[in-house]
Amino acid sequence: MNCKTCPVCGATWIDGQLYWSGTKKPGSDLDLNALVCRKLPPEKAKGCVNPCQGADGGMGWEERMKMTEDALSRGGL
Repeated sequence: MNCKTCPVCGATWIDGQLYWSGTKKPGSDLDLNALVCRKLPPEKAKGCVNPCQGADGGMGWEERMKMTEDALSRGGL
């Protein structure tokens, strides 16, 4: 088993799969990048170990907020 932890944000990969620290569920490297990594100042980003660090795409905070607002307007959640 290969475990890797990002020294910047504490994200954990087990055998190459990202697991969200709060839920322990599998996550997306690209979503983590959109939520955290791309928001880092350049001096901190140098230590990031996310393989998608700096890439475009992923579901960021704006998309998550829109999804939540849409669900609430339809009476969901």
